[in-house]
Amino acid sequence: MPQTTRFAPSPTGYLHLGHALAAVTAARAADGGRFLLRLEDIDPARCRPDYAAAIAPDLAWLGLQWETPVRVQSAHLADYAACLAGLRARGLLYACFCTRAEIAREIATSAAAPHGPDGPLYPGTCRSLTEAAQAARIASGVPYAWRLHMARAVAAVPGGLTFHEAGQGEIACTPAIFGDVVLGRKDVPASYHLCVTHDDALQGVTLVTRGVDLQPATHLHRLLQALHRWPAPRYAHHRLLTGPDGKRLAKRDVAATLRDLRAQGVTPAEVYARL
Repeated sequence: MPQTTRFAPSPTGYLHLGHALAAVTAARAADGGRFLLRLEDIDPARCRPDYAAAIAPDLAWLGLQWETPVRVQSAHLADYAACLAGLRARGLLYACFCTRAEIAREIATSAAAPHGPDGPLYPGTCRSLTEAAQAARIASGVPYAWRLHMARAVAAVPGGLTFHEAGQGEIACTPAIFGDVVLGRKDVPASYHLCVTHDDALQGVTLVTRGVDLQPATHLHRLLQALHRWPAPRYAHHRLLTGPDGKRLAKRDVAATLRDLRAQGVTPAEVYARL
């Protein structure tokens, strides 16, 4: 059945074999439908133009074709700001002024700090600040982040949520495992979680294929979709490619980048065989 799928890398390094697996999986899963390429480059400190420019040649070398124009997230920050403004207007976000060091110290003093998929959960230090207090601190120039008030957000979508996982069926969502997650901050105007759900809805993605390491994020993504009344795609989380040491391939594994393999004379057919 034709689907709309996407490959959405962040240009924080050159594509490697793990990316090739993700891209090929998404392209094949389109099954004659639409295959999209999207650049998730909202982190200016880590994303680089040379990495972004290398993505299309690498994918073309693999024989992949995608629709144009390619959506580049950094060109659409106003879209994500509007989503944040909408959540703030509903009382679902609050400003957090804690530094990472302060959060770490508070967690360290807790006898049993709860943990989520990304580590210890934020202890809620700023959750009780009044709107006036938040506004005053923002006006003073203190750095801050926008956190989702998870309890209110979950209460705003009564009845529970599920997502459809290929081969598994409907899975019940427990977004509270992420706690009061950050959805935006000064240096990165919007989080991956907000941008990816917004763009999947905007682009009509019907099937999200991605690594199994991102399956826990789906619980949070379904909540964001429900809060915005965005349609819910189906999901298919695939295995991760590992190196000789059994660890997941990452951008630090320079020898496995597609551009280096190409320079070494490796053919696309050999890459497909390895995948």
